[in-house]
Amino acid sequence: MYEPDSVWEFDTADRLKFGTEAAAELPEAVINRDGESVLMLTDEGVEAAGILEHLIARFDGTGVDVSVFADVEPDPSVDVFEAAVDRVRAVDPDVVVGVGGGSTLDVTKTTSVLATADGDVLDYVAEPTGGGRPVPGPGLPAIGLPTTAGTGSETTPVSVISLPDRDMKVGISSRHQYLDLAVVDPELTVSLPPGPTATSGIDALSHAVEAYVTRQYDAKERPTTAADRPDYGGRTPLTDQLALTAVERIGGSLRQAVDNGQDLAARRDMALGSMTAGMAFGNAGLGATHALAMAIGAEYHLPHGATIAACLPAVMRYNAPGAADRFRDVAEALGIDTAGLDDRSAADRAVEAVTTLVEDVGLGSGLASLGVERSDAERLAEKSARLERLTVGNPRRVDVDDLETLVRESL
Repeated sequence: MYEPDSVWEFDTADRLKFGTEAAAELPEAVINRDGESVLMLTDEGVEAAGILEHLIARFDGTGVDVSVFADVEPDPSVDVFEAAVDRVRAVDPDVVVGVGGGSTLDVTKTTSVLATADGDVLDYVAEPTGGGRPVPGPGLPAIGLPTTAGTGSETTPVSVISLPDRDMKVGISSRHQYLDLAVVDPELTVSLPPGPTATSGIDALSHAVEAYVTRQYDAKERPTTAADRPDYGGRTPLTDQLALTAVERIGGSLRQAVDNGQDLAARRDMALGSMTAGMAFGNAGLGATHALAMAIGAEYHLPHGATIAACLPAVMRYNAPGAADRFRDVAEALGIDTAGLDDRSAADRAVEAVTTLVEDVGLGSGLASLGVERSDAERLAEKSARLERLTVGNPRRVDVDDLETLVRESL
């Protein structure tokens, strides 16, 4: 007999630090964790922008030895993860620090926990793709400094791993992968170009929207033990507040952040919106938008945020009848006056507002502009349907036929 859950939990990074010049306090954070040596993980873009050099200079005179691994790539493959793990085992630092976007932070989280474990990265990916081994423990202290406002990876326990030879993405999810400290400094995002600012921003918006409309925690089955409760446990009163804060911040500031990257107020709102959206979805869960984007992005090797932007309006339109009152709240958080409208009409206004925002930041051309073929819709829908940890929280039931329709409507 079905018995609903009646308990919800909330997890995030062990400690959060937010604000302009927060990054200047990185050496103190390392030393407070008994760090005499650090391995910094990053990518060539962050290194070229001078961000890493600026942070390393902060360690002058501290006695802390700093090493660098700068080979992280967008949508990092398992080979990148393996190379990072090999490097951290060779360097044997006291603290691991990730500086970059979601890809770098994902690699940092997994590198920190596998540094002291045995086996390969795929051993810790769920079966049947991986070995299904649980992450054995917390590993090395890990600190993350995001340079984009989008993924929210600094607040979640998940890392996404690309397997390009199989056209798929897999993940490692473990409470041990929460960062010991997330340092969110809006100044680190100022050099991000307009394109990545737009794609990461829409990704953050989708996190907030999907977390707010996903199924509530008591619409899920009671687990046998507390340890069996899924990481994506359903929305709660706390995740609702975080998600709406994110929608409001992102909706009010993304255009300005794209058009004028030096606008620090806009960058601050985007950084806060991304962080709170990450805290929301990392506990509540996501939905069909992310199921589609994960499957399509893996097959076509597309930027995650661009795929999200193409799919989000169609999925919101599909979901509106199943959560009209929730979408009304989204519309109001986006600044839409819903007075005199019934819930369904207000929900439609939310879809219109998001569609306009996507277009205004240059991402409104759909999946076809990214090279997705209409003839692939059925196969992409089948791959999306397999991502049950995402589709299970969607506010309306979705089957393969529904997902195929959504792919076509997103073209």
